[in-house]
Amino acid sequence: MAWDGIDAFARALEQRSDLVRIRRRVDAHLEVCAIADRVMKGGGPALLFENVSGSRFPLLINCFGSRSRMSLALGVNDLEEHALALAELVQMGLPAGGGAWAQLARKLPDLAHVPPHAVSRGPCQEIAHAGDDVDLDTLPILTSWPRDGGPFITLPQVITRDPETGARNVGCYRMQKLDRRSAIMHWQVHKTGARHFRRAKELGLRRMEVAVALGGDPALAYAATAPLPDGVDEWMFAGFLRKRAVTTVKCKTVQLEVPAEADVVIEGYVDPLEELVDEGPFGDHTGYYTPVDRFPRLHVTAITHRANAIYPATLVGPPPMEDAWLGKATERLFLPLLRMLFPEIVDMNLPVEGAFHNLVLVSIKKQYPHHAARLAHGLWGAGQMSFSKVICVLDEDVDVQDVGQVAWRLLANLDPKRDLAFVDGPIDQLDHGANQALWGSKVCIDGTRKLREEGYARDWPEPCRMSAEVAARVDAMWPELGIGPLPRGAPAPTNGAHSVSTVVRVVEVARELLGRARG
Repeated sequence: MAWDGIDAFARALEQRSDLVRIRRRVDAHLEVCAIADRVMKGGGPALLFENVSGSRFPLLINCFGSRSRMSLALGVNDLEEHALALAELVQMGLPAGGGAWAQLARKLPDLAHVPPHAVSRGPCQEIAHAGDDVDLDTLPILTSWPRDGGPFITLPQVITRDPETGARNVGCYRMQKLDRRSAIMHWQVHKTGARHFRRAKELGLRRMEVAVALGGDPALAYAATAPLPDGVDEWMFAGFLRKRAVTTVKCKTVQLEVPAEADVVIEGYVDPLEELVDEGPFGDHTGYYTPVDRFPRLHVTAITHRANAIYPATLVGPPPMEDAWLGKATERLFLPLLRMLFPEIVDMNLPVEGAFHNLVLVSIKKQYPHHAARLAHGLWGAGQMSFSKVICVLDEDVDVQDVGQVAWRLLANLDPKRDLAFVDGPIDQLDHGANQALWGSKVCIDGTRKLREEGYARDWPEPCRMSAEVAARVDAMWPELGIGPLPRGAPAPTNGAHSVSTVVRVVEVARELLGRARG
């Protein structure tokens, strides 16, 4: 299902009583975020601020802040529907690059909607300001935390092209507003936008064009955050999710395309040979302020927008926050891709409290000695999983979505001297734990049952479980016991993720599809 814009998505949330309109005047400096912080931590609804000081644009925040809202944003009843669809796709052979995706789309009717296509006009350009009329101050750009270096655009879709190949990239990189006509592009050193910038500098270019889309179909914002394989176009992925092609229009002042149904578009360029400027501090998704660092200045050449545009924003900081569900969507959707590389994986959990790159819980079907170490090293070589600081590997019968069960099973099985393996490698640029930036140590914690080949000379014990026969008899007699409603196992995971049984079903479907393809 596709959304014609963020306004349509907001109306759908309101019809579900999952959005609150706030008509009272609220300041974009700290007040909006102080309200949103409490609502996010309380598991509350999306918020549409209709009267933000200094701006005529309404502001939408926390629209991704629950599993149900994240699923609705991507046009499905539940995220596992997309996980199943991706499992089918990878079993047919996932394309390696954008051209291959287009080729596959021509072959498979179900993917005919994938490639984006250009149109001559779009709602995002109903109103246009260029030259002296450019004014970032008209947007309700938020200052989130008291020590932030200024107002930040927090949910942008930043569009750049490789200066040599012309390949497009869409990334979500925060932007600090400097003045009416300039902002700072915070693309971290490992990101594709930063790579485009470095290559432009190597080529001696004085102008690298940038476009920033805000709003539109929420699948576009998610696609900008997704850790796609290099060469896979974010808008093709969004087209796959929304089952409708992304339509694009040419910008007014730069040679780039933007989603036609975006709410706001900021056009401009960075000068790769210009001196970098100080950016930050910024209260980040780690829950800590990231310090001042130097990044390129974006010179804004035009701002266009819908006549009824809504400005989308998010708040990051001490978890849980709205971005937890963007990360959870990635966890569920990209699990089939990881299984393509590591078929032994049963399930994976990136706990919100770990800020996603700090802690990975993964269960596997163990097949040989030191299998856990092999998997950890493989994950450290797989795209953005390379930034994972702590990887805990557990047996297939452990529900990694149940953190309490993980703690019990992991600690019960652990011999620290035997089961902790340390390596050095790259870390996320925002990680402040290491003694220096960009690299540090990581650890694999092997919580699997040990084999004799691994030096374990005793018989490994089995966890205590009630027999299925007795459990069924107790279920039948329960209404006569007068205790109350029948408990159904352990409490539901607090992050709303599915249990192992659902994940196992995904695996079974994927294997069935593979068997059909081979047959």
